[in-house]
Amino acid sequence: MDGGDAQVPYSMTEITEGEWAGWKLWSSDPFELLSGPFYCRPTPGGQHICAFRAEQKHMNGGGFMHGGCLMTFADYALFCIADSELQGTGSVTASMNCEFIDAARIGDLVEASGEVVRAGRSLVFIRGLVTTGGRPLLNFSAIVKKVRRG
Repeated sequence: MDGGDAQVPYSMTEITEGEWAGWKLWSSDPFELLSGPFYCRPTPGGQHICAFRAEQKHMNGGGFMHGGCLMTFADYALFCIADSELQGTGSVTASMNCEFIDAARIGDLVEASGEVVRAGRSLVFIRGLVTTGGRPLLNFSAIVKKVRRG
């Protein structure tokens, strides 16, 4: 299980300049900072969209985005998408399913959006889509488990 560390409360840092001005950086997960960085922001409808710019470090040996990078980004997006249901609780990814649809290349703006299908007392069910330029790259669904802090 990964994502949304159960012991470290997350914090969002607002970016004020450059390409990501107006976006927020989730700054408590060292792996996601190393893998991304990944950004998120709320939409006018109250949902969240996540994004990052594809770099050489995200590519596989064939020159396309590594599947593990897409899955890591989808895992990051889960917690942004479900933010309002998870506020104030520790949480971990209990299950995640992904289907690879297409590939991203260096320079692509990769985005993820989705929805909470159901939120219970201890489990949150989420589904989403990772895209670039409106082209689907990865479909995902997951279950996030809320955990009590020590």
